[in-house]
Amino acid sequence: MLNYGLYVADAFDFPVGKPDGLHYYKARGFQANGHLGEDWNGGPGDSDLGLPVSTIGNGIVVFARDVRVGWGNVVIIRHCYFAQGQLRCIDSLYGHLNEIDVHEGQLVLRGQQIGTIGNNHGMYDAHLHFEIRSNLLIGMARAQFARDYSNYMDPTSFIQNHRKLPGGPPGALIAINTFVIPGDGYHEPSREGVTAHHIPRTAARRGDFKIDRFGDVDKWEM
Repeated sequence: MLNYGLYVADAFDFPVGKPDGLHYYKARGFQANGHLGEDWNGGPGDSDLGLPVSTIGNGIVVFARDVRVGWGNVVIIRHCYFAQGQLRCIDSLYGHLNEIDVHEGQLVLRGQQIGTIGNNHGMYDAHLHFEIRSNLLIGMARAQFARDYSNYMDPTSFIQNHRKLPGGPPGALIAINTFVIPGDGYHEPSREGVTAHHIPRTAARRGDFKIDRFGDVDKWEM
């Protein structure tokens, strides 16, 4: 397992309309055992296509690839922060990006542009799908993990509760290869013994925010 030094997060901001999500709204929120992130939208249709997406805090890019299917271009950034005297780590995920402006292994600072809002190669109306995970093992293999608060956080609640963080050492040494990356020996996980909630496969429609576009993606089409 590789370790890497990074700047500890001193605060967390919203990924669009930085730092406060100005002029954006949540077309769909977080729901445990349902929609595991938030869909952020800056306007109707593709009016926000190509607008900037920023990292919510200091961290390191642990994933930056086009995984196609229901995701498109995805960036995952690992953040560490001090809370109650302890070092804690989370992963933030940014999906459907039109462009990826960072690379794996790159250190990033809060508010730095990491990509632009996309529509998953025209599959959806443009928006940002945004997740925060407390479990650093998930990566892109969501079917292997319970779809609840044991692995995921409500993004808006987390950011609102961590707008400013207590001081601590400026750097930390963390593991960066905690999950298998598709294309590097990845195999579709078995569902035997898996507690993750399964949603039947549904055809997504452009502009329809009423379905979970991501819970029914089980296979990679690289």
